[in-house]
Amino acid sequence: MGQRRFHPLAMLHVHAVPVVLVLLLSSPSPTSQFSLGTTFGSWFNGAAPPPSAPSPDLTQSQSGGGGQEYTALQALKAAISDDPHGALSSWQGPNVCAYKGVYCSAPPPGAAAAGAVVAGIDLNHASLKGTLPAAISLLAHLTFIHLNSNRLAGAVPDTLGDLQYLTELDLSNNLFSGPFPASTLLIPSLVYLDLRFNGFSGELPDEVFAKNLDAVFLNNNQFEGEIPETLWSSPATVITLANNRLTGPVPTAYSYGGAGGRLREVLFLNNKLTGCVPEALGFLPCIQVLDLSNNLLSGHLPSTLSCLSGIEVLNIAHNQLTGELPELVCDLRRITNLSVSFNFFSGISQGCDRLAGRSMFDFAGNCVPGRGMQRPQPECDGAPGDAGLSCLRIPGTRPVACAEAAVSFGVGATFGGALPSFGISGGGGAGVTVTVP
Repeated sequence: MGQRRFHPLAMLHVHAVPVVLVLLLSSPSPTSQFSLGTTFGSWFNGAAPPPSAPSPDLTQSQSGGGGQEYTALQALKAAISDDPHGALSSWQGPNVCAYKGVYCSAPPPGAAAAGAVVAGIDLNHASLKGTLPAAISLLAHLTFIHLNSNRLAGAVPDTLGDLQYLTELDLSNNLFSGPFPASTLLIPSLVYLDLRFNGFSGELPDEVFAKNLDAVFLNNNQFEGEIPETLWSSPATVITLANNRLTGPVPTAYSYGGAGGRLREVLFLNNKLTGCVPEALGFLPCIQVLDLSNNLLSGHLPSTLSCLSGIEVLNIAHNQLTGELPELVCDLRRITNLSVSFNFFSGISQGCDRLAGRSMFDFAGNCVPGRGMQRPQPECDGAPGDAGLSCLRIPGTRPVACAEAAVSFGVGATFGGALPSFGISGGGGAGVTVTVP
């Protein structure tokens, strides 16, 4: 299958409010494309279209899948009650490698098949209405399933756990419901999981962050309960939990040694998270985008956030944070978008004051005396209390000794292993190649 492919989404800034979530968390329109820029940005619309069609000699007559693969694909076709664009009109006859949206290849190493096998299904944006049948597990050599932007409903079949070669599963922007699909956690080779824009509900299992996933997209569902403490043990580079019903505190990273070592982007926005901003968030060594906005977080910001040397987007807007905005937060060298608006900050340090008026800095809707676009005084007088003594912090005036502090929290300052190289390709000139150093 070669390299993995993802559509990139660069950071888009409008009046200093980060809109990293414009496509990722709003309507997942397939028509919007952005350049990657200098930031390893978010991915949207799931994985890109699969590789080109197989060579003519890779036909079902040589396939090791035989009638089993034909049976599985016909079961999938039968489970579709509406195909408005005729996406499955070519799904006739035994040569399944000729079916539109079906991709064949030589069998994976170690497989018993002698000829070409069905390696992938791509039916993105087909507006198919129906369900996902259990018989899909008969496609035993699948490496990717791309079904985003359809009208598939019901539960995700338990048999998905039988797909031992599957690396990419994109079920986003459908009507799936029920609890978190536990079968996805049984897929041994899975590295890309996209369940966003569905109706999944209930609590998140601890195992979702213990699995060896590189990308975890769970936003825009109805998940509730607390975020598992295993969050920071995930090896993922991107985790999105936005637009759910999650409650409780942000997990404390220092519970797990080496936690979050590869994480570049994490989105918590639009939940009901409470408590303070954990000090250990400052010791995520690779983080570039951190969005905690539109929650119920309170207390003072930890000065350890000054350790986020690579962060480019920091959004803590629309919370209940208090105290003075620490100067060290405003001195982050690579920051291009800092939003602290609509909190209850009572002052901004001299360093932060230098940013006032710049498009990259938004502190409207706070309680800073003598500044424009602040809350009315009665609202400031009724500011919420701090979330316990752990959030009553004195703003630091000197840089935190980040490496030493990280070790004391058990997070560590260095992480072994090279980060992956992603080949990004796709139609319409949208493809680029990104190598993460």
